[in-house]
Amino acid sequence: MNKYRPHVYVLPEDDANRQIANGFLLNPYLSERVIGVLPPAGGWRKVLEAFRDEHVREMRRFTERRIILLMDFDEQVERLSSAREEIPGDLSNRVFILGVLSNPERLKTALGKSFEDIGKALAQDCARDTRYIWEHDLLAHNSAELDHMDSPHPSIRELLFPQDTTQ
Repeated sequence: MNKYRPHVYVLPEDDANRQIANGFLLNPYLSERVIGVLPPAGGWRKVLEAFRDEHVREMRRFTERRIILLMDFDEQVERLSSAREEIPGDLSNRVFILGVLSNPERLKTALGKSFEDIGKALAQDCARDTRYIWEHDLLAHNSAELDHMDSPHPSIRELLFPQDTTQ
């Protein structure tokens, strides 16, 4: 991926979140050259530490970089606001925090899908500019963050799915 052109990194909390992200990458309409999944950080707190220690400096250097912090909320909706407080103001429009309200294992059980298939369904929603799976009880809390992802130009959806797949 070209670090000087718009691109997205996904920093997953754990292996389950990594599998979801990898399932997302399997969408045939996805522009694979603009997204990369990083190794799991090893916990939601470690996601924030890795972001602060490794990615803040790089994001300031590469101004076209966006990053999705993919973490479990462990039934604590307020985790989003406390995590947002740790994002430097100059980067806040390029950092997105998403995750399952509880943990990916509960979502897997609730949907009856593998982690990879959950990722595929999320990508299909993104490609079609819909939010069917995002409306599930364990994902609905991401709504404001998804709106936030639509605000920068190009939006994350436009970047990942450059061709019109909504038809």
